[in-house]
Amino acid sequence: MMAASSRSQVISLYKAMVKASSRFPSYNYRTYALRRVRDAFRANGKVEDPRAVEKLLEEGQQMLALIQRQVSIGQMYGAQRTVVE
Repeated sequence: MMAASSRSQVISLYKAMVKASSRFPSYNYRTYALRRVRDAFRANGKVEDPRAVEKLLEEGQQMLALIQRQVSIGQMYGAQRTVVE
């Protein structure tokens, strides 16, 4: 069973990644990023080894930083709205 602090860190990371992904100005990038975040967390939901959880948290933090950088770059350049939006 995962420790309570690890669980709260995972939930916090998930929320931060979803929030950051939803800020992509382009619909296609936004939906892709949200889907990838959800799929990754679903795929690793059964991991119980503390070392593996810690490694996944570190990778998740790196991915969050990457998403945040890409969002800020995407906001520098105007994106045309699609029909879906």
